[in-house]
Amino acid sequence: MAKKPQGRTRREFLRDAAVAAGGAALAGALPAVDAVAQGAKAPEPKLGAQLIGKLEGPELILDHAKWPKKFAEAPMLADLVKGGKLPPVEKRVPEEPMVVKPLHTIGRYGGTWRRGFTGPGDGENGNRIVSTDKILFWDYTGTKIMPCVAKEWKQSDDGKSVTISLRKGMKWSDGMPFTANDFVFWHEDVYLNKDLVPTPHPDFMAGSKSGAIRKVDDTTVVFEFQDPNFLFVDILAGSTAIGGGQATQSMGGLSMGAYMPAHYIKQFLPKHSSKDEVEKKAKAAGFDGWVSYIRNRWDWRLNPELPVLTPWKTVNPINTPTWVLERNPYYMGVDTAGNQLPYIDRISMTLAENLEVLNLRAMAGQYDLQERHTALAKLPVYLENRAKIGYDVRLDPALNGSDATLQTNQAYDADAEIAKWLHTSDFRRALSMGIDRDQLNETFWVGVGVPGSTAPSESVPYSPGPEWRKKWSTLDVKQANGLLDTIGLAKKDGDGYRMRADGKGRLRLELQTSAGAFVPHTQIAEMIKEQWKRIGIQADVKEMERSLFFRRVAGNEHQIALWANDGSEVLYLFPRHALPLDPVQALLGTPIARWYASNGSQGKAPKDPRMISALELFRSAAGKKTQERYKVAQEIWKILVDEQYSIGTVGQSPATMGVRIVSNKLGNIPARQINAQHARTPCSSHPATFFYKA
Repeated sequence: MAKKPQGRTRREFLRDAAVAAGGAALAGALPAVDAVAQGAKAPEPKLGAQLIGKLEGPELILDHAKWPKKFAEAPMLADLVKGGKLPPVEKRVPEEPMVVKPLHTIGRYGGTWRRGFTGPGDGENGNRIVSTDKILFWDYTGTKIMPCVAKEWKQSDDGKSVTISLRKGMKWSDGMPFTANDFVFWHEDVYLNKDLVPTPHPDFMAGSKSGAIRKVDDTTVVFEFQDPNFLFVDILAGSTAIGGGQATQSMGGLSMGAYMPAHYIKQFLPKHSSKDEVEKKAKAAGFDGWVSYIRNRWDWRLNPELPVLTPWKTVNPINTPTWVLERNPYYMGVDTAGNQLPYIDRISMTLAENLEVLNLRAMAGQYDLQERHTALAKLPVYLENRAKIGYDVRLDPALNGSDATLQTNQAYDADAEIAKWLHTSDFRRALSMGIDRDQLNETFWVGVGVPGSTAPSESVPYSPGPEWRKKWSTLDVKQANGLLDTIGLAKKDGDGYRMRADGKGRLRLELQTSAGAFVPHTQIAEMIKEQWKRIGIQADVKEMERSLFFRRVAGNEHQIALWANDGSEVLYLFPRHALPLDPVQALLGTPIARWYASNGSQGKAPKDPRMISALELFRSAAGKKTQERYKVAQEIWKILVDEQYSIGTVGQSPATMGVRIVSNKLGNIPARQINAQHARTPCSSHPATFFYKA
């Protein structure tokens, strides 16, 4: 625990820092400055560094007339060209490159970006840096869709098709052409293969019908639907199964992303040889069968041989103590002077035994840029050490409602008594009103979060309104006890805990947490456990390793799981933290997600009619245009908050991916960057343009 600055609370210390940085930038974002914004006397500025600056970032040049005509490359690649191991840069860069105007200046080549990661389960640490392999992407504001792998796109007037034009001359990292064939291959050989994708994905559906992919020519591919799907352009730009790209969606057992390197992956499929042959290959490589083997081979984190489109590619895999990425010599991006990106040669991520070690290393200056796993609770120490070590601290607040969300399993059935109460609205409401969010905020968010429900910030168009941030989501011990008494849990034992209605002793709820979360979910759960004593509820907190945490979720074994609801602020692009509809991860009930994704042919339907209504509303949204979709999202949020399927605590903070430690040696670093799942933070800042000044 950091030593508290003498004579000041941690909150006062942070407020002083914020005011010194220009506190007006924080108004409405961090409560620590709200009082200043409302006219209270501001503390005397103590610190000169800016914690939250102006939102800024690089821009794409879309006017072909302004594209560079000549290209340059990194010295390490120029040496390979001289040695005859690579073709000239003009032959590697696409005829129609992605041209990026760097934030501040044309950079210089070289250097190794040092970071920390927490092990094989920390793939997001890398894909959030390299995710410019998405079909479409968002600009640095997170509000405007931009081309990425696609040169341009067009949606039909009836919303039933989206035509994607690829960049002419684009290549995979092994130099092979990237074409429409890679989309058709993914659709026909992977997505429609029941061994690989047993259940259709909601992101590739309009209503209850799946979409299809059609090749027009080598650089033109069409996504087609039987019903209108006006949402699909947003889907292609989001952190979604179809739009997430290879880096995000072809790892950890996932098989999405809408394209794959056909020339490489074919060798692992029975269709292109025989089942005996691919099984033999799998066994020889130490796998139990061809399915597990192919999933390993298309995972960019584990397989250095896999062709990719990203600015850097894996050369030392994630399941080793040092995960190393090195520049892709065929990357599609160049700066406005024609220099092929990225500027930085390689990224080296060193394994940290735990989050405490990772944060200590960051404080000691062992990382050049780290925004993942850096703890908000450590902010006072980060601020104290920055001048001595030579780094800056920047905060990037997010817009999601809750960084520690109690997700109640609406498909739980292992214990009939517990299941009954988890499926009861007033029980969930009572649990929510038994939480002292202000105490949580001061303790774990150093006072800079916003207590409330899971509903997103009112600044986003999906918000149902400010009143829904408080509904059932403020401390009211009297009302909570009244609800629990009324629904049939009035009987208590000698210690004041409520008894099960079936006569089998004390009612005990299990709060499942994951080690290594961005905010300390286990410690938060322990505090909630103490707070719930006032309403007679016994909670047992069980922390587990991240992969086990999600295996239990997938197996429908958990009662209540704590996780952030990041991404849900843009509901249609990352709904899994708000609704159980994505079988890949469904904290509110994996069987329900399988039921939804399969149109009822698999899984288990929810028992709650209001949950069914919310899912039906979500499915209807794809056929509606933008403003109508916003209204539908608002109605969904009203149901979710009223029912308290997910119990929010504190959010709209920098706690998740928003505490940025930046070496003073780096250039083109934004003062503030968008902190959002759909923008793949920090990827909308185009890390390929970051560089070492010396």
